[in-house]
Parts: sequence; structure tokens; C-alpha cells
Amino acid sequence: MSVVLSTTENAICVLTLNRPDKRNALNGELIAALKDALHRATSDADADESLRAIVIRGAGKDFCSGADLAAIQKIAGATYEENVEDARSLAELFELIRQVRVPVIAAVHGRALAGGCGLATACDLVIATRSARFGYPE
Repeated sequence: MSVVLSTTENAICVLTLNRPDKRNALNGELIAALKDALHRATSDADADESLRAIVIRGAGKDFCSGADLAAIQKIAGATYEENVEDARSLAELFELIRQVRVPVIAAVHGRALAGGCGLATACDLVIATRSARFGYPE
């Protein structure tokens, strides 16, 4: 099962965080897959001028609940260098979003917490349901 699903329709690329059982919590695999999907979408956009926007959304009840608890436990036992690399990977994702030439839109429903809130706010535009909740609990 892919942790990021990608579809393109009517000049819009939709990237869906696909870990609904974990409320789309961020881990190394999801961050890497989202960066890969953004790279593919942007290289497609460069080849195909018809792409107008990229939408990031979450499968299931929440947009993204922040860091995966298993990833947090891993951080506790990791070296300083490993933790710096982990933080750098997330920063690269946020920077990549800022470099995309078409608008990147966060379609938020449910919770967008911690890193999930950061992911949403890294986008050019956030569209949220009335019941969406944003927060930085750390």
C-alpha cells in the first residue's frame, strides 16, 4: 500500500496522505513519499504546462496528526546526527512545497496538528472544513 496516492484530473494533481489508520501521522516513509510525489508532479508540470495546482489532503478522519508515535520513540534513542537528519528531511519537504511553481493547496479536514499543521501552513493556500482543528501542541 502506498502511503501517498497521486491522481491528476482537470489540471489538478491531488496527493493524498494514505495512512488513515495512523491519522496520516508523519514518519520517514511518508515524508520521503510526499517529497517524491511532489518531485514527480513538478517535473510533470514542467513538461505539461496544463497543470494548474497541487492539492494535499489526508485519507480518513484527519488531514495529519503530526509525528507518528513510533517515530517519536525512535527519536528518543537516536543520535544527535540522526535527529538532525530527521529534522532536515521535514524541512526539505516544507522548502520543496515553497519552490513548486504552481499553487500548493492544503485541503484540511479533521486535525492538522504539530508537523501536520506545519505541512498545511507550508502550502500556498489552506482550505479547511468548519470542523478542522489546527494546533501546535508541542
